Amino acid sequence: MTFNASKPRLLLIQPFQLPQSSRYGLRPTHGAKEATMVNYNNIKHLLEDVEWDLHPGAIAPYGDWPVETREEFCLVAAGRLPIVREACASGKYNAIVLLGGGEPGFPESREIARPYGIPVTSCAFSQMHFASMLGNKFSVIDLAENHNMYYYNLIVQHRFTGRCASIRNINFPLPRPGHEDEPHPRQEKEKALRGEPSAMLEAAVTEAVAAIEEDGAEVIIFGCSATFWLQPFVQQRLKGLGWEIPVLEGFSCAITLAKVMIGLGVDASGLMFPGDRPRKWRRKKVF
Repeated sequence: MTFNASKPRLLLIQPFQLPQSSRYGLRPTHGAKEATMVNYNNIKHLLEDVEWDLHPGAIAPYGDWPVETREEFCLVAAGRLPIVREACASGKYNAIVLLGGGEPGFPESREIARPYGIPVTSCAFSQMHFASMLGNKFSVIDLAENHNMYYYNLIVQHRFTGRCASIRNINFPLPRPGHEDEPHPRQEKEKALRGEPSAMLEAAVTEAVAAIEEDGAEVIIFGCSATFWLQPFVQQRLKGLGWEIPVLEGFSCAITLAKVMIGLGVDASGLMFPGDRPRKWRRKKVF
């Protein structure tokens, strides 16, 4: 594979996009890539030494609200895979970053990309790996009961059950039909940015402190990408309380890990993601 750009080129892929008519959107749907990349100001320094494109993701096939249930995650995962395959075949990219806290389609995307030698990173996977290098145990701050249990499975899948102290639920579910009167995470973010009290932020700080004091967490990470905006606020608040503890969020970790893998010249193992009819195969797989 050859690349014309002097800098590595990344493709960032949103997990899904909602119709323009949706009342439940969490991010802008039109404009420059910087304007439609959520929390861009928090991560732009990580993109200065690379070229990058942003794909909005496939239209959510289940409705016009954000993904939260297992069924919805499964559907948007299927929609993301053709985007990954097209990106790999294009020869334009050194790495692919899957946005979204629940990382739909992540293992399948790694399988698609491995024959091309293209690393694929995602938010939960990257946060857990970085967190495990920074402390003995981490806790997850997440926003809804059903999403908590979906994320629980990701922790098991990525083999971090021994390093995860807890998942802490702040109970600010994503907007969806029938629940229009509930607090909206985007509105809570706007309050915090204006310097106004945010109940979502206060809940996150409360649960982060409880994770430290009660669960033994030494690093804090976040579940759904709708909580990633909390990172600088929670980091500052914990520091003010005297807690010297790293607080991570998924976009930064996934972008950084992609750059590290490019620098090392590695992607997924061919034994973890074997291709069709591999030249060498193992008679036995052990645990």
